[in-house]
Amino acid sequence: MSAIGPKVRELRTQLGLSLQQLAGRAEVSAAAIYKIERSDMVPTVTTLLKLASALERPVGYFIEEETTDPASAVYIPAGERKVVKTRRTGVELADISGPSERFRVNGVVATLPPGARGSEWSPARPGEELVLVLDGAVDFTVGEQEFALKQGDALHYLASCRYSWTNPHTGSATLAWIKLHDDA
Repeated sequence: MSAIGPKVRELRTQLGLSLQQLAGRAEVSAAAIYKIERSDMVPTVTTLLKLASALERPVGYFIEEETTDPASAVYIPAGERKVVKTRRTGVELADISGPSERFRVNGVVATLPPGARGSEWSPARPGEELVLVLDGAVDFTVGEQEFALKQGDALHYLASCRYSWTNPHTGSATLAWIKLHDDA
């Protein structure tokens, strides 16, 4: 049961949903989801069914226990990265991080096609994000600051800041996008 919260948080983050957005999808209060994610509260069966549906996973995903002893390191070969679902058209995300129950960092390789854009803001979301442009270029706005990032550039910001990104260029951009969840 202790794995339910981290799994909910991991999927919500992968889908790019704020607590409020998931609450709207699942018809569960944001406060309850916050408590579940922090393992301060065990969801009722009804709440778990709603969250599973909103996160597009079977209920068993949240309650199955790992059958092997956890390793201190997780190796993810380039050809075996799990695809992370996103609602942004054309954006491809491939997971580069270990299970969120054991690690506080999530990472993806994001491929952003020309014209792709997105934004995020949750003032209550703790943590940090780090973006490294592996190929192409992308424009970011964090708060009132604007950044034109090109290959090799990095941007590190607090997750509680309002941010947006766009790829106004003619080619795709590939980013390593790392998120540190501060659950303190």
